[in-house]
Amino acid sequence: MQCECLSLRSPITALQIVGDFILSGEGASVLLYPLDAAHGHSKKLSCDVLRNYRVHGIEPRDGVSDPTLLAVFGGKGVAVLELNTQGDEPVLRPAGQLYELHDWIWDLRWLQDSNQPATYFALALSHNSVALCDYWARRILRQVNCDEKCILYSARFVGCSWDELVLVAGTVFNQLVLWRMQGPTDSKGRVQTERRISGHSGVIFSIDYMEPSGILASASDDRSIRLWKVGNLRRALEAGGQQTECLLQLYGHRSRVWCVRLLANCVISAGEDSTCLVWSYSGQVTGTFRGHGGSVRALAVSKDQEWLVTGGVDSGIRLWTIGKMKSEDTTITQLHFGQALEARHPKALTSVDTSFVLVMTGSGSIYSCCLATGIWRLLLEDPNYQSYSLLAATRLLNGDVLCAVGNIKGNIKIFPVSKPEEAVEQQEHQGKVHSLSWAWRDGQSPGQGNLFSSGAEGEMVWWEVSSARSQLNWRVKCRYLLPPCRHRWHTSVAFIPDLPYLVCADRRGSILLYSTEEGHPATSAQRPVSVQSGLHGKSGATSVLYHRGLVYSTGRDGCYGQLWLQSGQLGLLRIQRACQGVGWVEQLLPAAGGHLLALGFHGADFVAWILETEQRLLCIACGGGHRSWTFSHSTSGDNLFAYIKSGSVYACWRKPTGGCGKVVKEALHGREITSIRHVGRLEAGTSLLATGSEDTVINILTIDQTTGRLAKLTTISDHISSVRTMAVVGCGLGSSALLFSAGGRAQLQCCRLHLSHEDASLSPRCQVEHLASHRLSEDWERRKNRHRMLKMDPETRYMSIVVVDGGLDSEVESHSSWHFLGAACSDGAVRLFVIAEGGKKILLLAESFYHQRCVLKLQTFTHQLTFRERRVFLCSAATDGRIALWDISWIIKKAKDENILLNRTHQPWELESPCLVFEAHQCGVNGLDVRPLDMGCYLLASSGDDNAIRVWVVCLREESGICDSHQLVVCSDVQREMPVVELAESRNNGQVDSTGDAGWSRLGVIAGSWSTDDKVALQVLKGPSVESAHAAQVTGLRILSPSLLVSASIDQRLTHWILSSHNLSLMHSKWCQVADIAELESWDGESPGTRLFALCGDGLQILKSWQKDYLGLAPEIGNADDGSQR
Repeated sequence: MQCECLSLRSPITALQIVGDFILSGEGASVLLYPLDAAHGHSKKLSCDVLRNYRVHGIEPRDGVSDPTLLAVFGGKGVAVLELNTQGDEPVLRPAGQLYELHDWIWDLRWLQDSNQPATYFALALSHNSVALCDYWARRILRQVNCDEKCILYSARFVGCSWDELVLVAGTVFNQLVLWRMQGPTDSKGRVQTERRISGHSGVIFSIDYMEPSGILASASDDRSIRLWKVGNLRRALEAGGQQTECLLQLYGHRSRVWCVRLLANCVISAGEDSTCLVWSYSGQVTGTFRGHGGSVRALAVSKDQEWLVTGGVDSGIRLWTIGKMKSEDTTITQLHFGQALEARHPKALTSVDTSFVLVMTGSGSIYSCCLATGIWRLLLEDPNYQSYSLLAATRLLNGDVLCAVGNIKGNIKIFPVSKPEEAVEQQEHQGKVHSLSWAWRDGQSPGQGNLFSSGAEGEMVWWEVSSARSQLNWRVKCRYLLPPCRHRWHTSVAFIPDLPYLVCADRRGSILLYSTEEGHPATSAQRPVSVQSGLHGKSGATSVLYHRGLVYSTGRDGCYGQLWLQSGQLGLLRIQRACQGVGWVEQLLPAAGGHLLALGFHGADFVAWILETEQRLLCIACGGGHRSWTFSHSTSGDNLFAYIKSGSVYACWRKPTGGCGKVVKEALHGREITSIRHVGRLEAGTSLLATGSEDTVINILTIDQTTGRLAKLTTISDHISSVRTMAVVGCGLGSSALLFSAGGRAQLQCCRLHLSHEDASLSPRCQVEHLASHRLSEDWERRKNRHRMLKMDPETRYMSIVVVDGGLDSEVESHSSWHFLGAACSDGAVRLFVIAEGGKKILLLAESFYHQRCVLKLQTFTHQLTFRERRVFLCSAATDGRIALWDISWIIKKAKDENILLNRTHQPWELESPCLVFEAHQCGVNGLDVRPLDMGCYLLASSGDDNAIRVWVVCLREESGICDSHQLVVCSDVQREMPVVELAESRNNGQVDSTGDAGWSRLGVIAGSWSTDDKVALQVLKGPSVESAHAAQVTGLRILSPSLLVSASIDQRLTHWILSSHNLSLMHSKWCQVADIAELESWDGESPGTRLFALCGDGLQILKSWQKDYLGLAPEIGNADDGSQR
């Protein structure tokens, strides 16, 4: 058996910039990226160096240009790599083997003077000692201990030779301790502490020192960064010499600060709040870098101090420009009216680019303000547009800027900004004009625009406007009727390219589809051909946008929706929160790289951010969205936000100053990955995976089995709490799959994944269609007589879900889209749900609180009886180590016979007691798997917190097929050992079973019972077990075949076991780089005899295994994402 790493995504724990390359520590590996590897360029090289230690630091040796020696350390290990960049391609290879020490290493310094060879370095150890190491001789030459006996959380060397070497150590007592290698010693031979620096109220995680200025920086658990004036640390402190002075206390992070770096002009810090801050030496925040989905654990700065690289626990790496940063990249200016006295009462404003704004006053005057010069110019004045007026502007493809205004009498006036005297006006609506908006249509002429207006009567008019040499012509193109409601006007319009449709958002929160085909009379109003009613609630929909084949909608409910157009009908894919804390999403705009720029309001603040990454670009305290405001952005990256506040006009510019980070490596999850599922195969050699995390996000990924390249297709953010478990109903090699997800706050989600691969040269696309959701708290509110019931715990979590085979076929065609789902819950319940895919409904069907404690795992199997009847069973396991078997066939049959989903409400049925219960482990069961063995028998494997793996055989027979009724043990808490029963002849007529092992039938019976209707007898036979299979609790278990089993544990081991009826023996064990393994997933590889395994926890690792005697030679393992060296 051979097993190799195929792909690895782990937290970035170390970063270094060497020349034109970025070196990152990921797990036990060092990976090399080009410095310009932005927007998806793959990495060049990877090298596994520290085996079972995480890389904590990468220290290049100065003074040697090429090849560069790199000392890599982490845990108790250190190794040296050689980086050669002279050729066409860089070469990164080990220069020596791993050298392990007796203590943890916090810092490393190459020693460069005539007294020590160039291969010596000093190591700062975690018990406040320093070791002088000869790496090539693999021995410690000298070890010096400090008289301050304590554990260190951080350390930093100062000096390049042993004689002048100083260690600044951050202790567990919240102090900085300075001591010298050649300092005076006490009677025990320990070096005396030269200085102690106190001030922090938490442990110190990072230290940096800038020698030219004599400033020391420390970052702490107390969320602060402190700068200390310490002078030249290479010189010994004389009696009465310079005292340590605290220069600055910097508070800006909302959580712990992990890293700090001192630069010539600024201080850079990174913390647990996913933020990297740039500080001036006056204590002001001059830059904020956001983009990571989790804690930022590592950062590095280039030697020229032009580039900053950050890495986070989300496994992402971002590159930022800091060399040309200004002290303030966002400027807010009040636009002074000057001589334009009439403009002192602004009512509305708009803009078409970042150069000027148009302002409408309460007296009916329209002004243009040039933002570069601050000059106001009167464009138009009309008393008919005073008090109430609407303002909308657009720039045509020929460069003309058209402005449209509407008033309370139903008049609409359009004029070119360059020649406002050419204005045209018409009264079209009876009553005031409620909304005006411009829309661009694909294929229209450069001088043509499309204006839409809505009046009080619910009619939306499409005006076709043409401008040639500032001469305006306009006509009514079509009329549309909005659905009846209290607020009956549109808010946004977008055309569908290449199709005769336009999509419209209205104030009621609905999304409407209208036809644009020629032939409809302009005098009669068309009705919508498709309606998604109330999609964004009563607060209203704010915008629609057609982007990459989908219709996007936004609303004041803080959500955005994705819709698609099929056969002339709008279909809702999903609607979800746009960003945490944002309660009002106003608009989505196309941005660079195919991303979407979102505009909205977080309380009283205007915010602009990248929708996919939630990277915030702009945040302005404008007072909220209930005011006139406008936003424009240019291709160069300039952003303009102008708004009216307290009768004044304010403009805010944001210039591109490097604050927009480039993605070197795409992030995965910001917190621990709790669940992973194999969805299916897209094509030859490519598999589809789904990962769920504590960060409430589900990622849909593809993995190339040849190169190991892992790519993210889409993200699902529908959960309000952590995603704990998932289940998949797929179609193998197909274009669609059903995904169920569940987790915290008793929330269950169901969505369908639509997969397409239109171009072989491009990555496949995945569209997510949200089908239904369910929460126990909402279900409880709908129950009758709930005042007599004990209210459910709102903190209930779904621990495990499994799709139940509802194969009790009914003649009703509508039942074909039904799915039954079993759920293990933290409140001690086993629940059964029914999901109607067509009706988009989830119903709680039945539940039982038999376990009376947290249920951890759930599995299912279906047994085919000889008289063509199928029985469905559930296996549940709880924290008390017991496994229960439930016959749920009657519930499924009853639900289908009664067509239960037609009921508006349903009181959950009682699941009754399990058929059979037996004690499997001493404590909680974390792993459970079932596999058919032969006719009527099923292998059941379990693993638990007691580090044990146990195998059982579940036997089922009709009526007296197994044993007589007096032989069966009734389900009880007391387990009885039953005699050995010979079953081979009754099962196979004397033939050996399909596994080639007849011993399965001769195992001891530990429990037996009847099914719910007393037609099927059940027995549990005790199989082989291993009491100490792992060094920690076993969290993942899979039965690969009747003779092979695989397990994963917190001890970071993936172990293969040879399984037989009498023994469970070790076959192969592989150390993995994922800490705190939460789950194990397995599926067949592309090549015969290969198997792929996915381990998730504090990262994600995918491994490939094969048997040499089966394949003859090892399959090709790519190194695009593996982080290992073969």
